[in-house]
Amino acid sequence: MTKQYALSQHFSANSPLVYGCMGLGGGWTQNPINKEDIAQAHQAIDTALESGISVFDHADIYTFGKAEQVFGEVLTQRPELREQIVLQSKCGIRFSEGNTPNRYDFSAEWITQSVDNILKRLQTEQLDVLMLHRPDPLMDAEKVAQVFEQLQQAGKVKHFGVSNMSAPQMSVLQASLKTPLVCNQLEISLSHLDWLEQNVVANCQGQAASNLVAGTLEYCQLNKVQVQAWGSLSQGLFTGKPADNNSLNAQIIAQTSALVQNLANLYQVSSEAIVLAFIMRHPAAIQPVIGSTNPARIRASAQASNITLSREHWYQLYVTARGNNLP
Repeated sequence: MTKQYALSQHFSANSPLVYGCMGLGGGWTQNPINKEDIAQAHQAIDTALESGISVFDHADIYTFGKAEQVFGEVLTQRPELREQIVLQSKCGIRFSEGNTPNRYDFSAEWITQSVDNILKRLQTEQLDVLMLHRPDPLMDAEKVAQVFEQLQQAGKVKHFGVSNMSAPQMSVLQASLKTPLVCNQLEISLSHLDWLEQNVVANCQGQAASNLVAGTLEYCQLNKVQVQAWGSLSQGLFTGKPADNNSLNAQIIAQTSALVQNLANLYQVSSEAIVLAFIMRHPAAIQPVIGSTNPARIRASAQASNITLSREHWYQLYVTARGNNLP
């Protein structure tokens, strides 16, 4: 893959999916990484690359930094991999300390410190993309822009993006930046339909409001910002994970799961591929993030790039998953 991409098309054209590294590093414990964790990372990276996935997504908090650390060990052992991948990470979430609660921090000092620590853990000199993890209500866009420019001039970061930001929040930040934001990572899946409901239920009396600010996907489309979908597989809800029998949505889950399996048989792909193909059918060219460390599931997910759902099948999935007919 060329490393000199400018905007979102390069993310999708070269890697329809993103491999999310949150599952690496041995879990959310204080135990140090070991040989088994490193071997698991090797296997996950190799399987992803063999499946056509070359964008790898991190965050400084994943498994308390161990996900980046174990990935860095792989890069140290196999430095040739660095030129084969797009490496992105996120910062801005801070854990509680003493009487200070969990919070978000987009201060210049914290962003700078975070990037230095990310690069140290990943054992690399430069990130392809740095993303701000969750919106900080105290964000000073001009100061963020200044630190972004400093990081870019120092050669520590090539491009910048955001995660979980609405269109207005992106607009405020972009107005101060000299370079374009290249991606926005949002929760998008067959079980989390706000990305669709925000427009479908507009101007419809009695319909539940959406959590996603209207116009966010459209903003990204207009400004060539690559949308990435976290939570894209719904944690296996429609691909074999047992549903909670006490759930009010158990019937919807069962019906949607059955439809997913029927379509998987029809298209001759995995059920994971159908769940992801539903997301990828949207004209925003959404790029799902998958986080499984199971090689079989990584390969099953990669099959999504080989199919395009028909309009009829897409709407079948949408209406079944929402549990009600469209207004």
